[in-house]
Amino acid sequence: MKLTMKQHGFRIELPHQTLDIDGNELFGIRPYQLMVSSIAGCSASVFRKIMEKQRLEIDDMEVSAEVERDEMAANRISKITLTYVVRGFHLDKAQLEKNLELAHNNCSMVQTVKDSIEIEERLEVIHLNHY
Repeated sequence: MKLTMKQHGFRIELPHQTLDIDGNELFGIRPYQLMVSSIAGCSASVFRKIMEKQRLEIDDMEVSAEVERDEMAANRISKITLTYVVRGFHLDKAQLEKNLELAHNNCSMVQTVKDSIEIEERLEVIHLNHY
């Protein structure tokens, strides 16, 4: 990975895309947003993979992230709350909660930051009905 300075921020050239990073959202993704999206994306991907291996079918999943930052410590990220909203038919909330715990323990990004950022996961299950 290589970062190249541009007029505003930096650009990362990846094999299939380009990513602009800047402290100003007008010119690119902010560094803290990149970190939070990496953690949320990794966790969600591991959670999905676990469900696929167990052949649990879901209709849809959304993950939202709330971020707490410590202004007294260089505005560092102190806590990320990930809220998973899972929709589907015949979902077992207890099983999904176990899978979310497995995802937490097997997500490389969560494990990388667990000693410096508190990561909390919440689960909301929406049961769909056949009509």
